[in-house]
Amino acid sequence: MSIRLVLADDHPFILEGLESLFRHEPGFRVLARCIDGEQTLEAVRTHLPDILILDIRMPNKDGLDVLRELKKEKIKVKVVLLTAALDESEVTEAVRLGVRGVVLKEMAPELLIRCVRKVHAGERWTDDGYLACTLDKAAREKPLSHKMLASLTPREVEMIWMVTAGLRNKEIAEKLFISEGTVKIHLHNIYRKLNLDGRLQLLCYARDKGLI
Repeated sequence: MSIRLVLADDHPFILEGLESLFRHEPGFRVLARCIDGEQTLEAVRTHLPDILILDIRMPNKDGLDVLRELKKEKIKVKVVLLTAALDESEVTEAVRLGVRGVVLKEMAPELLIRCVRKVHAGERWTDDGYLACTLDKAAREKPLSHKMLASLTPREVEMIWMVTAGLRNKEIAEKLFISEGTVKIHLHNIYRKLNLDGRLQLLCYARDKGLI
């Protein structure tokens, strides 16, 4: 059975290239091409594709807005983010919102094909070395044990929920009436206790363990 795709990018020539790529590759079927966020949401609602290939910067709702709406509507579609550049904060947010694959536009088309196949099979994919290690390590982590939970303070647990809700350090500090420096200390302690390397790993970890 073919992998059913919706393609979303605000550059028509990129859309044409993507459709041509998948049309000439066995095992794929393109259901719709979209040039903005509103079109993308309507196409996903209508076709319920297996995979959405999504540009992060588009008019009438950008890629992150589309992801938020899909999550709000509980539409189950696997998403591959196609981007010209990797911004860590955007990628972190995208992972929190459910993105399973990240591919740079400058990469070889064969990598996008491989990414889509892997994501369709339930795996993660990113062609950036640092992020690949981060995502893979987070995906392999064991569930929180009672010992690990016991090692976290109530404030640290509260902070984990705030991070997974998408709050920045400044917002966390304002809500808890503490300084940003104190927030950073708490986060450092959380990463150390859970054997994680940073915020992105914490989000991946939380998602894989069903916390978000």
